[in-house]
Amino acid sequence: MIIKNGQIYDAVNREPYVADIRLKDGKILEIQAGLLEEAGEEVLDASGLRVYPGFIDAHSHLGLDGWGIGFEGADYNEHGDVCTPHLRSEDSFNPLDPSVSHAAKGGVTTVATGQGSANPIGGTWIAVKTTGVCVDDMIVKTPIAMKCALGENPKRVYRDKGNAARMSTASVIRGMLFKAKEYLAKKEAAGDDIFKKPAFDFKCEAMIPVLKKEIPLKIHAHQANDILTAIRIAKEFDVLLTIEHVTEGHLIADKLAGCSYPLAVGPTLTHATKFELQHKSWETPGILASKGCQVSIITDAPVIPQEYLPLCAGLAVKAGMDPFEALKAITINPAKHIGIADRVGSLEVGKDADLVLTDGDPMVSDTCIRQVFINGRAVE
Repeated sequence: MIIKNGQIYDAVNREPYVADIRLKDGKILEIQAGLLEEAGEEVLDASGLRVYPGFIDAHSHLGLDGWGIGFEGADYNEHGDVCTPHLRSEDSFNPLDPSVSHAAKGGVTTVATGQGSANPIGGTWIAVKTTGVCVDDMIVKTPIAMKCALGENPKRVYRDKGNAARMSTASVIRGMLFKAKEYLAKKEAAGDDIFKKPAFDFKCEAMIPVLKKEIPLKIHAHQANDILTAIRIAKEFDVLLTIEHVTEGHLIADKLAGCSYPLAVGPTLTHATKFELQHKSWETPGILASKGCQVSIITDAPVIPQEYLPLCAGLAVKAGMDPFEALKAITINPAKHIGIADRVGSLEVGKDADLVLTDGDPMVSDTCIRQVFINGRAVE
């Protein structure tokens, strides 16, 4: 298939350009002007339309917090155990939930989704495409991260179970890391001798990819002191880290300047429902991007409906964020954030054929999405 004459916003080059895109076997095969169609090849004339990479959300609960279900039916928090690194989000993900198709039709073609933030350690997350009927066929990568949480949520949920202060929550994360580190050392020292190996520990096994820097800790941190605690823990154990929400990031922007840790900012299109959200601002992503930080804008869906991700980027632009940085914040930056930039996040030869065709700027509310492609197939 060839998409011809579209104005391409590839999330690599700052300025758009007019060219054709050839899709084949679910991938982008060619991008250049004047491509000649092959015999029997389908051609879509995109004259007058804009072509974007599929939009990506680095932090969502899509498919786990169901459409029209309510709190009691949600599958994204385990309240029976404060520390659950062994839980896997794909075991709760429901591909047939209506919110998944809403996301696809809204141009959000890939999301990082998983457990909520009740637990100091909640388990592993997945990156999925937003089309399909079986999660195993939709997964781009699993696991992508180990979800953790600091701040008010763990305190509230586990207040009566020995976790009533921020330092208590941090100690749960540290304690699990220390235990897993010792478990891994014993396991490696035992080699192939099964009689010397430590007794199997499911939670410690789940933490090994973190200790080996195969996946990051994905730490929920709104308040400035929580953001800095997340960094402190990551440095203490020499592990990878992504910081999620970063609501007060603009208050410590100089501390985060040039930060090597990816930052996911949001959800901002909501009421400040708790103390740690009191400094919520649309200026935050723009300020952090201007400091050289890698910023992704997130919905935390269903806190904000998943399909409104581009609108959130537009509101950040309205508050002063550079428009190209805002585009990167919903395309290539979240792809990097969740470790799948080799496949998605920009319009480049060899990447997945995830594209969004619009009749204007998708960050503006009156723009219409004309067509979405996921893996080279049109979303109906």
